[in-house]
Amino acid sequence: MNFIDLFCGCGGFSRGFVEMGFKPLLAIELDENAANSYALNYNGTVFEKKLNEFLEKEVYFKLEDFLVNDDIAEFKKSNNYENLNPVVINQDIREINSKYISNKIKDNFDSKIGLVIGGPPCEGYTGANPKREKIPFNRLYRDPVGRLVLEYIRIVGDISPEIFVMENVPGILNYETRENIEKEFSRVGYDELYFHVFDSENYGNPSLRKRVIMSNIPLNLEKTDNVDVKTALSNIDRDALNNEKYPLPEKIAKDIHKIKIGGSAVKFKACGGVLDNYIRLSMEGNSETVMGKRRFIHPEEDRLLTVREQARLMSYPDKHIFAGGITAQYNQVGESVPPSLSLAIAKEVKKYFNE
Repeated sequence: MNFIDLFCGCGGFSRGFVEMGFKPLLAIELDENAANSYALNYNGTVFEKKLNEFLEKEVYFKLEDFLVNDDIAEFKKSNNYENLNPVVINQDIREINSKYISNKIKDNFDSKIGLVIGGPPCEGYTGANPKREKIPFNRLYRDPVGRLVLEYIRIVGDISPEIFVMENVPGILNYETRENIEKEFSRVGYDELYFHVFDSENYGNPSLRKRVIMSNIPLNLEKTDNVDVKTALSNIDRDALNNEKYPLPEKIAKDIHKIKIGGSAVKFKACGGVLDNYIRLSMEGNSETVMGKRRFIHPEEDRLLTVREQARLMSYPDKHIFAGGITAQYNQVGESVPPSLSLAIAKEVKKYFNE
């Protein structure tokens, strides 16, 4: 069961499918750090555009940058590392021809694409964006980020997979936007389109995260036990990957001891109102929604959560590596699909391929 991942990020959406035995053949991601993370975790080869052709990129990091030699073999084994070798294209998807995708897969794998997954950037639709277009039509057809949904649809139409799964935020469910998305999928040959709304915490994700999943098949996901913050943050190895502690900004650090559970040090404007940042978490229940720019204060210590701790709140296994600088790492975690939700979706999708 082969698939490609559009807007793949650091690989959160792919993670669940890989665990269910699906094989990623190709992934596309504009952000360099996220593309490198994807390649590192799934043994991929990164390509970037040079002049008029895509050439293999010399990735600037190696496993040795993250692990001691004795751990490398175990890392590869635990990640199904040696069994995967996806083509990772580090490029703007608007500049990628679907024929190139098909030819690349044919040249490298001689395989057919049965499944397309992906999560186009949500900035054009989320209420957390204070600059979101006021007119729904403009969000899909005029906003340069919102239009990336059309790029996903374009590639799905050109490749014609048996199944596709697309992730986004509830803001995309505006009636006019939903109707236009249905028309666009129908135009490329998919008359059946199902809109699902899932609360990720019902599928093993320790943080709140409501997501819309669009697909050409109905998805009846099986719920799992809720995972609270205390469980998510427990038993992290001190030497775990991406677990370095970084200092708070000085203006926050001086008053951090005053911030109580549920309180925050900063508020920022959003389209739907005001959102909190630098929130002190409670050990009980689920955490607030993890976002790229959102930071959390440890429930019992006066410090920021590490990237690894924040990744735990998004159900990432500790073996998943995030490349790049500290801000890039936090962003990759907060802008991804929780692997636990991905796993629940993959289990359901697999049933259709097994029929």
